[in-house]
Amino acid sequence: MRSALPKLGISLTTLILGAGLTVSSALAGSKAQTFTGQVSDAACGAKHAMMPGDDAGCTRACVHRGSKYALVVGDKVYVLDTQDKAALDALDKLAGQKAKVTGQPQGDTIAVSSVAPGE
Repeated sequence: MRSALPKLGISLTTLILGAGLTVSSALAGSKAQTFTGQVSDAACGAKHAMMPGDDAGCTRACVHRGSKYALVVGDKVYVLDTQDKAALDALDKLAGQKAKVTGQPQGDTIAVSSVAPGE
């Protein structure tokens, strides 16, 4: 019985430390950032092929067909992930225009928390 107690203590310590690291890394990755760029769609990115010259119309048409909104920031295209009706309405109004998108970046995707007109 004596030999089981130290092993149990080590296991519990490992479990607690592991849980603490998981929580702290989740909190560290939860910082929202603001990105400014042009509202587009994930299918076209920076270059609209379907309706050249009408970026807004092309963006809306591609989103209507199932593409997600995207934000073009310089040479980088971020896919915008949101189910929030207000954010989707704002993205629709700002299609083809400059916008400020606030959210949590994860690779090439931004989990959107708010959308505002860009400057």
